[in-house]
Amino acid sequence: MLIKPRFNFMIELTTSIAFLVTSIYGIGSTTPAMAGVSTTTATTTKDNSASIAAASTTDRDAVKAYLEQQYADTPILVAIAQCESNFRQFNPDGTVVRGKIDSHDIGVMQINETYWLPTSKSLGLDIYTIEGNTAYAKYLYAKSGTDPWKSSEKCWGDSEPLALKAAK
Repeated sequence: MLIKPRFNFMIELTTSIAFLVTSIYGIGSTTPAMAGVSTTTATTTKDNSASIAAASTTDRDAVKAYLEQQYADTPILVAIAQCESNFRQFNPDGTVVRGKIDSHDIGVMQINETYWLPTSKSLGLDIYTIEGNTAYAKYLYAKSGTDPWKSSEKCWGDSEPLALKAAK
């Protein structure tokens, strides 16, 4: 009987988890929403869904449209993004947006790299891109609700009842 080294088991387990998350949340290197996008602005695809390219986008309207599409089933996350980053993933100079209070908070959803980077990496998500940042936020929301963004609740808290109604 051949016993696999522990390292190979961890690679297989990590790959399985990444595949599962990709299957559940529809995330990967190219999601249907990202197919055929331009490099700097939101566009409308044939099915009228907004899409965005993360590489250099600083257009807040484009980011908002992208988030509204990605979070159609969880609109509270759009309200949270507005409060957390004012719909910005990148600064005008191309650097990723970082938190004003905690510089470890990253991107449009202000995912804290100190707490969440190892897990995001294990899931195959790059929180420094808008796709990875929004996908990881959806993962966090499915796991913990709005708790990860509790510190900004004063800003988005009034939006929650409206968002819940919109989701129904």
